[in-house]
Amino acid sequence: MRQAQRLKSVRYDIRGPVLRRAQELEAAGHRILKLNLGNPAPWGLATPEPIVADVVQNIVAAQGYSDARGIYSARVAVAQHYQTLGVPGVQPDDVLLGNGVSELIVMVLQALLDTGDEVLVPSPDYPLWTGAVNLCSGRAVHYRCDESAGWAPDLEHMASKITDRTRALVVINPNNPTGAVYPREMLLGMIELARKHDLLIFADEIYDKIVYDGSTHHTLAALAPDVPVVSMGGLSKAYRAAGFRSGWLATSGFSGSDSDYLDGLQLLANMRVCPNVPAQHAIQTALGGYQSIEELTRPGGRLLKQRDHAWQSLVDIPGVDCVKPAGALYLFARLDPQVHKIHDDERLVIDLLEQQHLLISHGTGFNLDTPDHLRLVFLAATDVLDDAVARIRTFLSTYRQ
Repeated sequence: MRQAQRLKSVRYDIRGPVLRRAQELEAAGHRILKLNLGNPAPWGLATPEPIVADVVQNIVAAQGYSDARGIYSARVAVAQHYQTLGVPGVQPDDVLLGNGVSELIVMVLQALLDTGDEVLVPSPDYPLWTGAVNLCSGRAVHYRCDESAGWAPDLEHMASKITDRTRALVVINPNNPTGAVYPREMLLGMIELARKHDLLIFADEIYDKIVYDGSTHHTLAALAPDVPVVSMGGLSKAYRAAGFRSGWLATSGFSGSDSDYLDGLQLLANMRVCPNVPAQHAIQTALGGYQSIEELTRPGGRLLKQRDHAWQSLVDIPGVDCVKPAGALYLFARLDPQVHKIHDDERLVIDLLEQQHLLISHGTGFNLDTPDHLRLVFLAATDVLDDAVARIRTFLSTYRQ
């Protein structure tokens, strides 16, 4: 049996050959240090107890199907969340819950794209966006994010990529993998391009509460009341509930003539029956009241300490540089090509895995066009991060391709 031809153009390398090799090594008895995924739970970053308690309290009531869009109380909480952030007019009927943002990414693209339609996606990106565009028979067109400008999107390059087949613009803010947090003026520039060319904006804001050093996350939809925006968030990161698979989207700025697209989203929601019902009961509690992530990201907080510690250790390695991330959970480090002459970064991380039993991710897996970046997750405690960076240092000191 052969796979469908449409899958030939779909890549998801951060869970591809490198991860399979790690699983083979584990099966052979090796212990692998895994800093490849933004999964808080293995590092002792537990879901806040009130969120867990609400799921447990409602487990009996969660045995049957829910509304295909999600339970009403959770959709009200999401709508009120966006109203508080300054997004005008969002109501519960504008909210759709999903089995994590990952499911919703595929759904919003399935509802939009015909064969050959184009979507502007950042480079580097969270690779599910590129993979899902291709899966939906579209074409992902990558706009450059400029490392020398703190990984800010290049608006001129973005504008040059727009054609009569362009349907949508993806904005990942705070960004995975770079950790960039976009200033208001940058977002307004992207919104103006969308307005000028009648593009739908997909705002992937799953890391909106994970920002450092006084950085401010600006909710894109609040800046674009007259532009159709699909805003996405969830419990995986800021609420450390990745395994709950509980995400949401909210639509704003749509006019009456856009109802056909929204009807398509509803059709897809009906076809998957409903999202995971127990996890939906976590949303209202998560979005209301005290936001515990702030303990981790403010001065003295664990995530901020780990970011600073790992970043300094990495840039102390000869030939390694890294823009300090203003948000998210990752260091996206650059290997100076004059020092580390790498032509295959996937081969590099496999060799690192085999020699040092350390699993990290390669830059081209995030649709970067140069093989000179590595992504390391800084969720682990500082002693674990010290161990990981020491392995990288030892490896790079002798590695040649």
